[in-house]
Order: sequence, then structure tokens, then C-alpha cells
Amino acid sequence: MPIEYIRSVLGIFGESPFKPVHTHAQKAVEAVHKLNMAVDAYCRGDYMTVETLNTEIFAIEYEADIIKQTIRKLIPSSIMLPVDSNDLLSFLRPQDSITDNAHHTAHWLTLRKMKLPLEIKEGLLELMERTIKTVDAYESTVDEIAKLLETSFSKKEIKRILKMIPIIEELEHEADIAKKQLQQKIFDHEDELGGTGVFYLISLVRDIGNISDSADTAADRLRTMILRR
Repeated sequence: MPIEYIRSVLGIFGESPFKPVHTHAQKAVEAVHKLNMAVDAYCRGDYMTVETLNTEIFAIEYEADIIKQTIRKLIPSSIMLPVDSNDLLSFLRPQDSITDNAHHTAHWLTLRKMKLPLEIKEGLLELMERTIKTVDAYESTVDEIAKLLETSFSKKEIKRILKMIPIIEELEHEADIAKKQLQQKIFDHEDELGGTGVFYLISLVRDIGNISDSADTAADRLRTMILRR
């Protein structure tokens, strides 16, 4: 990672300890949106684009890791924060997993080329659509919380933001339903896909599902951080 990029992260942190947390969340969303493009390309049989997007997601993951390391290093115990520093770092872990899972899934897409039944293609695209909605809602919540922590802690604002978290949980639940329905469809096509194909697709669907799970876990820890402030 270029020194200039690390310095830019340090500059952001110097303004506020919460801005780089939101920047880190934005990297996660960027990676998931790239993954959505990769899944779409895979369904169309455009494997070259899948390879290109996998490389781009790997770069985003690396940038997110630099931001994460910077946050960890620059929150000494002496800094007076409006929330517990351990709570702040606790929710950073599942947020970081969003990007990690996006890259793992993109890499998995590069390992096997296969023609998919139309029903499976549609299921994958629907699952990604629900995953996108979940992480987008999560990022919006992090943005609002970062702004709150920089300004005030009025009960009215806290209640407003806390109401955003159940929305993320509901979206994750919908993504989980889509995941389970797609898993059933994969087994319904077992004769056509073969054992290896079934294993590959079940693993792919599981990995995509982990993205929404991570966003849901991070949102829950955000709620804990706010309530325990």
C-alpha cells in the first residue's frame, strides 16, 4: 500500500476517530457492489470480467485492512471517546468481515466455470440484490452514527438511529430466506449439476450469505456500543 494512502487515512483520523470507521464501512460496500457485478458476469459466462473484478475486490480488501490497522493503532486508552474503545473495536471486526467475505466469494467464483440452470442464475442474482440492500442499509447506519458521535448524544437522535438497526436485521432475514430457497433449488438440480457442481454452488451461496450475516452482527454491536456509552 503506498505511503500516500496511509497518510491520507491518518489525516482523516486526525479530524475524527469515527470518520475512518465510516470510510472502512464504505470500502465494505464498495467490495460487495463489485461482487454483485462479478456474480452477474459469472451468470453470463463472462469469466474474464469475473477475474478482473476479483482483482479489484482484493485491492479494496487490502485498503480496508490498512484502515482497520490504522484505527486500531490510533485509539490509545488515553483518548477520551464518547463510547468505550473496546466496543468500538469489537464492532469493527464483523464490519471487516464484510469485505473479507466479499473477497473470499469473488475468489471462489474464479475457481470453477460452469453453465448454470436459469433458476439458479435468477436465485443468485436475487440473493445478491438482497445482500446489497442489507449492506447499503448498514453503511447508512454507520454514517449516521459517525455523525452522531461527532456532534451530540441527544436522546431523540439516539432513538432515531437505533430504529435503523431493526431494518438491517429484517433485510438480513430476507437475505437468509433467499439463501435457503436457493440452496433447495440447487439440490433440486443435483442430477444436472453433479455432485461437484452442487458442492461448489452450495459453498458459493453460503459465502454470499455470510456477508449479510456480518453486516447484521456489526449492526448489533453498534447498538450495544451506543447503549453502553
